Amino acid sequence: MNINQVQIDKTLVNLGIDQLNEMQLAAIKANEENKDIILLSATGSGKTLAFLLPLVESLKTDNKHPQALIIVPSRELAIQIDDVFRKMQTGFKVTLCYGGHKREIEETNLIQAPAVIIGTAGRLADHIRRGNFNTAEISTLILDEFDKSLEMGFLDEMSFIVNSLKNISKRILTSATEAVEVPDFVGINDPIKLNYLSEKLTEGLGLEIKTVLSPEKDKIETLFTLLCFLGNRSSIVFCNHREAVERTSALLNEKGVLNVFYHGGMEQQERDAALCKFRNGTSSILVTTDLASRGLDIPNIRNIIHYHLPNDEAYFTHRNGRTARMDSSGTTFVIYSAEEKLPDYITEKATTQTLLSEYDLPEKPKWSTLFIAAGKKDKVNKIDIVGFLSKKGELKKEDIGLIEVKDFFSFVAIKKIKVSETLRLIKDEKIKNKKVKIDIAK
Repeated sequence: MNINQVQIDKTLVNLGIDQLNEMQLAAIKANEENKDIILLSATGSGKTLAFLLPLVESLKTDNKHPQALIIVPSRELAIQIDDVFRKMQTGFKVTLCYGGHKREIEETNLIQAPAVIIGTAGRLADHIRRGNFNTAEISTLILDEFDKSLEMGFLDEMSFIVNSLKNISKRILTSATEAVEVPDFVGINDPIKLNYLSEKLTEGLGLEIKTVLSPEKDKIETLFTLLCFLGNRSSIVFCNHREAVERTSALLNEKGVLNVFYHGGMEQQERDAALCKFRNGTSSILVTTDLASRGLDIPNIRNIIHYHLPNDEAYFTHRNGRTARMDSSGTTFVIYSAEEKLPDYITEKATTQTLLSEYDLPEKPKWSTLFIAAGKKDKVNKIDIVGFLSKKGELKKEDIGLIEVKDFFSFVAIKKIKVSETLRLIKDEKIKNKKVKIDIAK
């Protein structure tokens, strides 16, 4: 199978990418010559495109049944892959399947069979047991971040899914971690392994690691001081538990440091809102668990803060992978108390960051986020939202920021100083002849 250069060029234009990187080119070549591929590459290096380009080339336009299945460990990663696939404009239908929203919606989407199905193991297994899609002609299986799926306890579901696929001819496994054994049920046979995790390839990423000593066992005051020192630059604060995420977020808010929090126990709309606010500049600080350490496409993150020490070196690496991506630079800060011992894999690469006793609070963000209770399923798109806010809300182009349109709702960033007047102007107006709820996103 030779990858069509025309398709590659079209994809690059659609995604706004100048050229494929070394890893992506190697993955395409490997797929031309091999049935089974294991691709090891750092988070943010472009693995999604590395497997989607060969996949699209293998799809047949005259086949009206599902032809490929992509299994991922989280709904956010599923959504990200779906977004890339749609932007490629291949002409093939794709459907998302994941927990956190109604299964009936997915069942409706599966009636007219998609060529590609992307989903989490639990929901995909549920659909297969219910007979909601035909597995007979699925020939390509992709396990993206497969090590994370195994780590999160999806072994039985993944085994059931793979054993339900009787005609797999190609398997592509990706991971950002090398030391993971591929389970026998995957059926991978004599694979070619592409390993792009070497230190040589990460040396130039511009990641600086610094340690920060907290004089107190409770490190919240040190975290507060550090965030004031960093100002309003985009930062992710990692905690080890959901309860700690919410507590830390609340304490920072009490101290005047605006932030949003994110973890796996939140409803999907809450998670979407938090990530959107972080992406669009409504908040420059995201407090989260390791759920955000992989699979999230958030550009231009300057700082990673380990408020809690990572469980092991792999967690440390994945958290750090959120910054210094591609050609950008970034800094990792590890906060520790006198009672904690820093692991060797941190101390051997780190320098000490000294903080003064006081800094000014970070500058307040200039953006706010509106929630619109209409989305793709309501035939509402970004152009509709811009037109509505420009005409009815009397906003100028520079007053409108990032817009994200989900299936049943949307988020749009607008200048904070414009919020009150905009909400007043659009209070009784309709989008596409329909009255919908519009308010500040919770």
